Amino acid sequence: MILSVKVVPKASRNLVKEDPNGLKVYLTKPAQDGLANEQLVSLLSGHLKIKKYQIKIIKGGKSRNKLVEITQKS
Repeated sequence: MILSVKVVPKASRNLVKEDPNGLKVYLTKPAQDGLANEQLVSLLSGHLKIKKYQIKIIKGGKSRNKLVEITQKS
């Protein structure tokens, strides 16, 4: 499954909102040195109730608009 995710770094709190176009994720970490991407994977893992290794950013690693692939358990 592939999800469209819009990321808002340096927000006041962590939050995942469902949007008609995908997910909108607010992160407290800044978008530098991959900190926001790490927090995104962690937050999505908790929200979707899956393991972190099942989440992969396939497009937009340095962008606010990302495509995230969710894989099933092997």
